[in-house]
Amino acid sequence: MPMSKPSRHAATASADAGAPQRCGFIAVIGAPNAGKSTLVNALVGAKVTIVSHKVQTTRVPVRGIALADASQLVFIDTPGIFAPRRRLDRAMVDAASTAAGDADLIVLLVDAQKGVNDDVARILRQLASVERPRILVLNKIDRVKKEQLLALAADLNARLAFSATFMVSALSGSGVADLKTHLAAHVPEGPWHFPPDDLSDVPERLLAAEITREKLYERLHQELPYSATVETTAWQDRKDGSARIEQTIFVERDSQRSIVLGEGGRTIKDISMRARKELAVLLERPVHLFLHVKVQEGWSDDPERYRNMGLDFPKS
Repeated sequence: MPMSKPSRHAATASADAGAPQRCGFIAVIGAPNAGKSTLVNALVGAKVTIVSHKVQTTRVPVRGIALADASQLVFIDTPGIFAPRRRLDRAMVDAASTAAGDADLIVLLVDAQKGVNDDVARILRQLASVERPRILVLNKIDRVKKEQLLALAADLNARLAFSATFMVSALSGSGVADLKTHLAAHVPEGPWHFPPDDLSDVPERLLAAEITREKLYERLHQELPYSATVETTAWQDRKDGSARIEQTIFVERDSQRSIVLGEGGRTIKDISMRARKELAVLLERPVHLFLHVKVQEGWSDDPERYRNMGLDFPKS
């Protein structure tokens, strides 16, 4: 079931009834930690994808849905595009590349602090063969001097033609409204693909797992390596309106399991409490969350884990 939010009614009512409807898919791509998830959440006006300081947090393309006057904007928050080293890396990069090829518009988000690094240069080369309108967005502009921003924008536009360039701070929201207005005017005319109240098409089971994974990384971002994943294994809608959710955290070694559990189970209890509170807000009902930790050596080579994450399993 997709997420929805009742307050979206107000935005719908304010749309221009005389304007033709527009709807388009917009792939937000960039290097890891460029701020893609933060930007998508800002454009949608609600949290639809997880955010973490840990790189490569987003593993599957997540669609967030926003309204702007008569336009419905379907943002695809993609995994960061980088040089893949593992099977999971390849699956994530493949998913991002596929999303870019299927979109109506492409937003390339560049961390203005980092500029054109190897990952950005690789993306520019890949985008050269994608025949879609491309919009350049420089992020984290509040941390860079104006002269540097202008030079970076000129450099990127010299390397690849963009139809427009925007400068934003996704975290503070500066410049986001102008970007959203531009996108709304340039998506194709056509009927909306989703009901007006929908904020995302992410299934609730996957959303719940992603929220717990976010809290896991927030709590253990230094101690726990990237090789951990979360799956929702059971979901019960109870008669009192609450949801009973069971999840499994997969790690690769016994030592990692001990880290997740913590002394006397304190760490996993804290992770569960944080995830439960956020899920209760997002789902708009009480949540009973039960977490289990399982050691599965080499889980990142298990096709079933990929299916549960919504990724294609690379054969090599």
